[in-house]
Amino acid sequence: MIKGNAIVGQSGGPTAAINATLAGVVRGAYESGCIDKIYGALNGVAGLLEDNYCVLNDILTGENELKLLENTPAAALGSCRMKLPDPDKDTAPFEKLFELFEKLDIKYFFYIGGNDSMDTVDKLSRYAKKICSDLRVMGVPKTIDNDLCGTDHTPGFGSAAKFIATVMQEIIRDTAVYTVEAVTIVEIMGRDAGWLTAASALPRKVCGVAPDLVYLPEVVFDYDKFFEDIQKAFEKKPNIVVAVSEGIRLADGRYVGESTQSGATDVFGHKYLAGTGKMLENAVKEKLGCKVRSVELNLPQRCASHIASRCDLEESVSVGRAAVACAVRGESAKMMCFEREDGEYSVKCIARDISEIANKIKYVPREYITERGNNVTDECVDYLLPLINGEVSITYKDGLPVHFVIER
Repeated sequence: MIKGNAIVGQSGGPTAAINATLAGVVRGAYESGCIDKIYGALNGVAGLLEDNYCVLNDILTGENELKLLENTPAAALGSCRMKLPDPDKDTAPFEKLFELFEKLDIKYFFYIGGNDSMDTVDKLSRYAKKICSDLRVMGVPKTIDNDLCGTDHTPGFGSAAKFIATVMQEIIRDTAVYTVEAVTIVEIMGRDAGWLTAASALPRKVCGVAPDLVYLPEVVFDYDKFFEDIQKAFEKKPNIVVAVSEGIRLADGRYVGESTQSGATDVFGHKYLAGTGKMLENAVKEKLGCKVRSVELNLPQRCASHIASRCDLEESVSVGRAAVACAVRGESAKMMCFEREDGEYSVKCIARDISEIANKIKYVPREYITERGNNVTDECVDYLLPLINGEVSITYKDGLPVHFVIER
């Protein structure tokens, strides 16, 4: 056990549960017995390089603040998408960060994020080892995409999945009132992995309705098969609902929606995606001539805290707490992971080496996708269902949810 201070940051795309994880880290620090001050990195490592941070002890002073934070969407500390260089080739940003850590007596660093954030954790860990620093660096998972390796699922995914399943059920109810042949295409987030789009099938097990067709990035998309699937579905009923991942690709590797985009990429080389639904809408209209519309769920997938999963929020708090406990015990260069136990649903938190996780992607297994590649299996739905369980208690004022805000 090393006595000193800790710093925690949030990075990447926000979720409805990332602040619950932050609250878990803060709770763990308060309970540790060896962490005095806990600092918050304002806008992640990008903010730290500009000396932007706050003292969370002064902001989160009691249970009321922590509970409100747990139910607040987005990243309360602010976020960033910054790619640190290879520490073996460029040490300048690392030197600046570690100077700040020394000035603030930082012994523990916690970074809450997804794939790209775990790249940051890996590089900070490597640099710390290189200079023989006693800083303990821990990755704390979050991502609505559920594509982090090493963990059964990721904090933030369950709430996003619950929102998607709920909206999909409502869309299906709405479109079913007409008798005119029509196709509704719902575009769902997911660049490389189709976990979120798979969640659109959850109502199948709960209330007997679900999208007629579901297309994930894990299977090559074929326009001719797509049109055939729609025509076959029309033989059963007039109103067809289709769920598609924004990242579905053609046989040559191009994204279906690529021609609608600028081609711009972020600092990690990811192309900005959107427009897949609109592309398919136009294709169906031209090929089949029926009524067709597209719906892009967009940002609400990751910020709809009003319908968050209680399971997700509780696990998010627990993984933050576990990260602190693990670091205090002496672990570093690790990410906290969920391991699903046998029998009735439950998970335990374990630590895995960050080098085995960073820059890797967990895809939807092929056995979770139907043979034709146009839907997900019941086995997939069974895996997903526990993650959306339970409702949260929300504080309202004049009819609207109350959020906790950290001024930046």
